[in-house]
Amino acid sequence: MPRILLVEDDKDITDNLTVFLRREGMEVDCADGQKSAFARLEENIYDLVLLDVSLKDGNGFSICNWIKSEGDIPVIFLTASGDEFSVVAGFDAGADDYIPKPFRPRELVSRMKNAMRRRMKSAPIEYKGVAVDTDKGIATKGGRDLFLSALEYKLLLIFFNNMGSVLSRNKLLDEIWDVSGEFVNDNTLTVYIKRLRDKIEDDPQNPQIIKTVRGLGYKAGD
Repeated sequence: MPRILLVEDDKDITDNLTVFLRREGMEVDCADGQKSAFARLEENIYDLVLLDVSLKDGNGFSICNWIKSEGDIPVIFLTASGDEFSVVAGFDAGADDYIPKPFRPRELVSRMKNAMRRRMKSAPIEYKGVAVDTDKGIATKGGRDLFLSALEYKLLLIFFNNMGSVLSRNKLLDEIWDVSGEFVNDNTLTVYIKRLRDKIEDDPQNPQIIKTVRGLGYKAGD
């Protein structure tokens, strides 16, 4: 579940957009100004920040500059300021996208997903010696290619992108159904998880990377 920080001082926009994004499967925290935004960012890790330019204290440009100096969290500006100066200033601050108000919520969600997808492709993913290179589309362990099939690779990527979250079998099936080019059922999923464990685990009988959560599904990470 992507975690989003919404920095916006218009309560109506905050309330309505929060409800919509949560219905789209996102976790949303809110801040109404620069001070509260910095407090949120120092205490939490976010997958994307939605940021208004004009705030009751400070402005969105300084927040964006700080975010980009600390890492590479995607930032999308939401603002009524459609002038060229604001657009250029936003991109100069490192913004990934810029959407003028009023905006269409579904278009916003599409752009959010694109921004997070771009970041995901470039970010290295590694856990317990297993690394996924999303640019090359390969997984390695101790520097050695694991030679995963397309479906095994997709499964591993799903687990690593949802580190620490329990994934039900139905959720996994929804994510991988179109990868293998053949029908993927519950039994097929069991087979592929076993094959993946055989390749990535030191002891497949006692898995430490992809763990079974009895009665719920599977989880990577602690």
